[in-house]
Amino acid sequence: MTGLMVSMLAFVAGVKDKLTPEKGATATEYSLLVAFIAFLIIAGVTFFGQQLNAWFTGLGTTVGGWRNGQ
Repeated sequence: MTGLMVSMLAFVAGVKDKLTPEKGATATEYSLLVAFIAFLIIAGVTFFGQQLNAWFTGLGTTVGGWRNGQ
């Protein structure tokens, strides 16, 4: 009976340690993740921005030609 009780106490202590909040570390990790995602968005917009601008300009010219009957 004593061995079972020690095992249960060890189990409960282990679960309690797992559920202890790590607010400082979590906030730091989330801020790094948000910064990385923002960097990827900025890099993507910079890289694809000129190509998308050229594509939409060509599309606008083509649709404008349809409207003018060409």
